[in-house]
Amino acid sequence: MSEQRRIEIYDTTLRDGTQGEGFNLSLQDKLAIAQKLDELGVDYIEGGFPGSNEKDRAFFQDVRELKLKNAKICAFGMTRRRGVKAEEDPNMKALLDAQTPVVTLVGKTSDYQVKAVLNVTPEENLAMIADSVALMRSAGRQVVYDAEHFFDTMRSNPQYAIQTLVAAHEAGASVLCLCDTNGGTMPEQIAEAVAQVKKQTSARIGIHTHNDAGLAIANALSAIRAGAAHAQGTINGVGERCGNMDLLPLIANLRLKYKLDCLREDSLKRLTEVSRHVYETANMNLSPGQPYVGSSAFAHKGGMHVQAVQKDVSTYEHVSPEEVGNSRRILISELSGVSNIANKAGRKFDLENDKTTLRNVLEQMKNLENQGYQFEAAEASFELLLRREIGRYQRFFELDYYRVSVLKQAGGPAVSEATVKLRVGSTLEHRVAEGDGPVNALDGALRRALRPHYAAIERVHLIDYKVRVINSKDETAASVRVVIECRRTSPSGAKETFGTIGVSQNIIDASWQALVDAYEYHLIHEQEATEAANPGR
Repeated sequence: MSEQRRIEIYDTTLRDGTQGEGFNLSLQDKLAIAQKLDELGVDYIEGGFPGSNEKDRAFFQDVRELKLKNAKICAFGMTRRRGVKAEEDPNMKALLDAQTPVVTLVGKTSDYQVKAVLNVTPEENLAMIADSVALMRSAGRQVVYDAEHFFDTMRSNPQYAIQTLVAAHEAGASVLCLCDTNGGTMPEQIAEAVAQVKKQTSARIGIHTHNDAGLAIANALSAIRAGAAHAQGTINGVGERCGNMDLLPLIANLRLKYKLDCLREDSLKRLTEVSRHVYETANMNLSPGQPYVGSSAFAHKGGMHVQAVQKDVSTYEHVSPEEVGNSRRILISELSGVSNIANKAGRKFDLENDKTTLRNVLEQMKNLENQGYQFEAAEASFELLLRREIGRYQRFFELDYYRVSVLKQAGGPAVSEATVKLRVGSTLEHRVAEGDGPVNALDGALRRALRPHYAAIERVHLIDYKVRVINSKDETAASVRVVIECRRTSPSGAKETFGTIGVSQNIIDASWQALVDAYEYHLIHEQEATEAANPGR
């Protein structure tokens, strides 16, 4: 294959992606993601189905104000209905009213479904395809034709499958996208079918795969290797059932493995950023093991692995994380060796060669993990552990006591109230706060107590809270592990996300431990930043 061949990237996150369970977007969410996709350099953005709902119709109107630089906006719809002229079909009118430069039409490839679902003859289905494409072309629209259930029909009735493509192409479709709608086709079947289509049409061939057999990316790559030059998918692989083909690893594979041209020159370094933007916009948890862009994609935990990576990163990394905008992480756990500790904290605290301290920290950490602590997602708590060992830890307050109560009356909501009494220097603070729950109330009381002494407390906020039962056999008396994620803003405006942990048989006390670690970590870094900015004071 020529290294100069360009592959068009067609994103359908805003339409096909929103058919996935738990993936929901507001109008503003869709506009924000469209802006990110354009900055990434995708060729096409499928915005929605204007014939189905008001939100999608509003999107096509509002997206014109974004003044996109790289992507063409596509409106999606089905071919005309049976027994209706294309120009009189309401869905056809909605597609034209969207005023997009590109219209994507999906049509039936399966002769069985034509008869059983549409209740028309195979010949009428061909006319429906041709009439719909011709109407859009006469209105000056570029047409992408999505051939639904194409690969299934290539196995059952290949002659009719090809006829549907010919009907679309002769009517003016510039892209014929072959869809593995059920997601069950194997890579060799994809390649064979694409090769057959290439022999019978001069149109640009596209590929649209689903992940029901775990092969969406492999199938897309097989199609491209066989001659397809247009790939449809979603960011993070969102979509119905098992999801659509994930565009992010596809793009990385095309550029880094096959040396094919797609997107823009600087796009690879933005893949991780775009992935996380879509997760956060949709209020979804990140997928740590996602290839190339996941938080664990370049994470190393075993001591032997870390030692090897320190000498040569290629021993356990097939590409550099920086190439795709990601970063390498050294995880701290009971599987860690001294090399993990040295890599994680040695350079920051000048401990690379202090084997005694490193072994002491490793031993403490293993003892704590035996009690239920896990430091992989609580690196701030690990740093505090290290600071205590080397004498660079500072306590900002001393707890006298805290008390949390929950009042539930019949027919009414549960009300939580927390009291915190602590000493800051020579000052005794005694504060009370209500909250939506006991942890929220406890956090509110603690913040009220610290705020008069540490104004910087306003620059750290909890953004996630997770609870996990450690020894479930003890039922309600089991110990729990609480991990909280916080985001802090430094005096310079830089943002950092970090995690802390607490373990106890009491969920409130585990939460208290994690909260205290979070505030102490933040305040220590605030103080050190101030000292660095004002040396000698």
